Amino acid sequence: MRNLSLRDLDWPLMLIVMLICGVGVLQIFSATRETTWADAWWKQIIYIFGGLFLMWIILVIDYHTLLHHVALLYGLSVAALLGTLVLGRQVFGSVRWVPLPGGFRLQVSEFVKLVIILLVARYLTELRTDELEVRDLLKLAGLVLVPMALVLKQPDLGTALTYIAVLAVGAFVAGLRWKYIAAITVVTALVLPVGWHFLKDYQKSRLISFMDPDRDPQGTGYQLIQSQIAVGAGGMFGKGIAKGTQTQLRFLPVPHTDFIFSGFSEEHGFVGVVAVLSLYFVMIMRIVQNAQTAADRSGMYVCMGVAALLLFHMLVNVGMVVGKMPVTGIPLPFMSAGGSSVWSNFLALGLVNNVRLRRFVN
Repeated sequence: MRNLSLRDLDWPLMLIVMLICGVGVLQIFSATRETTWADAWWKQIIYIFGGLFLMWIILVIDYHTLLHHVALLYGLSVAALLGTLVLGRQVFGSVRWVPLPGGFRLQVSEFVKLVIILLVARYLTELRTDELEVRDLLKLAGLVLVPMALVLKQPDLGTALTYIAVLAVGAFVAGLRWKYIAAITVVTALVLPVGWHFLKDYQKSRLISFMDPDRDPQGTGYQLIQSQIAVGAGGMFGKGIAKGTQTQLRFLPVPHTDFIFSGFSEEHGFVGVVAVLSLYFVMIMRIVQNAQTAADRSGMYVCMGVAALLLFHMLVNVGMVVGKMPVTGIPLPFMSAGGSSVWSNFLALGLVNNVRLRRFVN
């Protein structure tokens, strides 16, 4: 990389992320011992190294070049989402994954998040104003709504909501007036009851079980109840690695993906939870710091988009496992098992370091 030095990478950020990844691999190993997913931990290691490789690739490409071609990337994203609906494989009632050779599956919607970040960054940068008007917000929202609608069609409400998180933070940073924020909040509150009629049956069941999990303790409320039991059973210091009863006795379904934090809480307790959440806090703050020191507005918007994405994932996932948020199937960044989510997260991390490196180039 001409004129760029790897010394200028955000190494503290990289160290924090690799620590989170290490904790994730250890928890995946513990949660999947003697199960059909027993190979998930070493697959996760492969995904992590693959993510580092993808991060290296995106570092080489100047983020201004990516922003310049965002229209092409947007078009390809919409086409890929349409292709997923046609060619995708149905798993757990959703058509989210495209089958690949070797038994792997690719979740296209995970990578579209990056395109949304670039789209929002370029659009808001080109406005060249410190005060975002509603008409401009509506135009940007219309662009985001197209891929969001395709993801909802899969259906995948959780991933679709991440697109809204990136848009919302971008609009706030761009200077959307508080009176508009208040108006949007009121309109959203009024529209939400109408949205109930557009939800799939399983999504309605999740919302009902969120509000009253004991209504169907052996059905829709089972996973949430077991998750809360696991979190509470951890106590102060946890039961130890591979010693969590809810996890090891298989009361907690698929504890290595969306509910990995439940198993971690049971085995490492309050102290472990505070330690990991502290790592996530510092990670987000490092990304925000890179936004503050970016060479231009576009770089700032890119970093803030990544921060919004990862923060939304973390808050919703942790809130979900303790019963404070509805179950939406959002993975915990860098910890939950899964190739597409790990790769998209590392690509997002690559965008942040991309912005950081370019601030040292004359």
